[in-house]
Amino acid sequence: MTWPESRYILDMRVDATTYSQVSRQILAWARAGAGRAVCCANVHMVMEAFDHPGFRRAVNSADLVTSDGMPLVWALKGMGVPGASRVYGPDLMRLLLAAAEGEGLRAGFLGGSPETLARLLANVAAQYPGLPVAFAESPPFRTLSQEEERDTVARIQSAGVQLLFVGLGCPKQEAWVAEHRERLSCVALAVGAAFDFLAETKPQAPRWMQARGLEWLFRVMTEPRRLWRRYLIANPRFIWHFTRQLLAAQGGAQ
Repeated sequence: MTWPESRYILDMRVDATTYSQVSRQILAWARAGAGRAVCCANVHMVMEAFDHPGFRRAVNSADLVTSDGMPLVWALKGMGVPGASRVYGPDLMRLLLAAAEGEGLRAGFLGGSPETLARLLANVAAQYPGLPVAFAESPPFRTLSQEEERDTVARIQSAGVQLLFVGLGCPKQEAWVAEHRERLSCVALAVGAAFDFLAETKPQAPRWMQARGLEWLFRVMTEPRRLWRRYLIANPRFIWHFTRQLLAAQGGAQ
């Protein structure tokens, strides 16, 4: 599906949507038992796609790619979508969990460490007590064999999952949902750090920092050793290459 307002940011598709549009469509897919892939995109994902064509193809094949990060919202506006807004993975996940609880849709969770997943499930049970959780698994931190992958998919299918939240980290989670979409009868959402935030195992940036596109700075300050390279190298590269893309487009339009 191509959304009415989509743009290619460094050749990676990003769909200009709203929480209302996205949640309505995802819930419709879930009710229909459709195998769908949803990605929540930020600058890190764009640069992974820029550097790795195979990963770019996986993201571009998704049924929906939301603008998870504020820089991508600004990029969409710069590319002629003035009404672009943020659809942030953790907030989308909370919205969908509440809707799924109300409708009785079966949820599944794939990813996170065993400790993170246990805390996530405890928080979900407390906040959405009526939500049917049909599947939850923390896979090994290694590449699974084809047999193990088939077994995971088979168990998700047999559990009757309708909304599958995948938190394996970028780029692994986006590649996973793209690879397995055709064998699933559910909506698989690559939501990244949402597992940690909903489990409260990692702090979330204050809303004022999020609104100003400074969430990356907060995350670097809280996890400098793990994240400094991602943000302090990827962000300037994104600005450089996207500026070149905008200037080239403006030159071609003259």
